[in-house]
Amino acid sequence: MRVLRLVEGDEIEVIDGAGTLYRCRIAMAHAKHCGVEIISREACPPHWGSRVEVAVAPTKNLDRMEWMAEKCTEMGVDRITPLLCCHSERKVLKTERLHKILIAAMKQSLKAQLPQLDELTHIEDFLAEPSDAQRFIAYCDESLPREQRRSLAQVYDPGRDAVVLIGPEGDFDPQEVATALNAGFVPVTLGESRLRTETAAVFAIATMHAIKELKKTK
Repeated sequence: MRVLRLVEGDEIEVIDGAGTLYRCRIAMAHAKHCGVEIISREACPPHWGSRVEVAVAPTKNLDRMEWMAEKCTEMGVDRITPLLCCHSERKVLKTERLHKILIAAMKQSLKAQLPQLDELTHIEDFLAEPSDAQRFIAYCDESLPREQRRSLAQVYDPGRDAVVLIGPEGDFDPQEVATALNAGFVPVTLGESRLRTETAAVFAIATMHAIKELKKTK
């Protein structure tokens, strides 16, 4: 009402964050609130089909974590799980502001589905979750020659649900890696460069969406 100067009778689109788009007519216009009449509703499921999830250790600089969550939401992600790891530099995370950032990014990128945002979760608890999804873990394995490492783009199947683990700035602890591998996570690399935590998470989501788009064109 204040910014767009809309009045009673004007039509707007409303989303509920659960995948439904509502076409509405403003029935009551006020500077602090408005009432609408629903004209029609339309299911708007995520356009990328299979689920895409990222579990990432929050960065010490919260601004970088917020940037990562925003960009992943813009591209398309179903679940973001902040991880508490052995080498985590951030042991506490308040998700209220992150939640607001995800809502804004959802709207800006014209989506109707709000990603699931978990509270800070201990990595052992996350690894113990049952899942039929593809499970990948990206980390710097100095013991394995670079030419023998498999990239996420090589092993990702765009037709299946997938989750990618991204470690803290100090990388995963060797025991965490061993636990993940025992849980069925496949070790992958995200290219030739050593990436920051937040960049690695965005790169992983972008890679999976790029593979999905390539499959559509074939």
